[in-house]
Amino acid sequence: MSLSAAFLIALTATLGALFIGEVLGQMPCTLCWYQRIAMFPLVLIFGLSLWRGDGMAKAYGLPLALAGMALAAWHSGLYAGLLPAPIVPCTQDGPSCTGDAQMILGLPIPYLSLAAFAAILACLVLPKGHRS
Repeated sequence: MSLSAAFLIALTATLGALFIGEVLGQMPCTLCWYQRIAMFPLVLIFGLSLWRGDGMAKAYGLPLALAGMALAAWHSGLYAGLLPAPIVPCTQDGPSCTGDAQMILGLPIPYLSLAAFAAILACLVLPKGHRS
C-alpha cells in the first residue's frame, strides 16, 4: 500500500510539473530542474516495481528521493530567506519560482516539492503495519 501511495505522489508531482511547464508555459528555475531529474524517474521505478512485484523500489527509489528532498529543502530555504543565497536560482530575467503564477493552492512550488519528496520518503522507510 505504501508503494502505491509513493507511486501516486510521484505521478501527481510529475504531471503537475509537466502541466506547469508544457501547458502553462512557465520555465522552471535551475533548482526546479534538478528536482525534476530526481522526481520523474520515481514514477517509472515505483510503477515497474508495482507491476512486477519485485520489491526493488526502495533500493532504486531511496537515493533519488533523498537527493530530491535535499534539493527541495535547499530550495525551500532559499525561497523562505532562511539560507544565504550566493547563487540565486530564480532570476528577474529568466525562469523564476517567485510570484503568484508559481503558487498552487496558496503554496509555492519549492514547498510542494519538499512535501512530495518527504511523503515519498515516509512511504519508503516507515515500517509497514503488522497483521495479528
